[in-house]
Amino acid sequence: MLIHDKARELDCEVFSLAVEPEHLHLFVNCPPDVGPYDIMHRIKGATAHTLKRDFSELDRLPSMWTRSDFVSTAGNVSGETIPMYIEQQGKT
Repeated sequence: MLIHDKARELDCEVFSLAVEPEHLHLFVNCPPDVGPYDIMHRIKGATAHTLKRDFSELDRLPSMWTRSDFVSTAGNVSGETIPMYIEQQGKT
């Protein structure tokens, strides 16, 4: 999967991923020297480039991804809680 490949290239580990029709939820563990914004920027850029290369009909889109994203650290939430939350997305 494109997201997993780019995450590995950034030395990140994907713990959980849920794809929705208009957004996705991604839980990753990354080195502290790579900023969350940079991680998302690189993942969005790599996936957009590959998808537009492989599916020429996507070239008509002004952009594959919006500029917006929400990034947060896990903080006081347990590592088990976040994947359970992500797994439940789209099921309610």
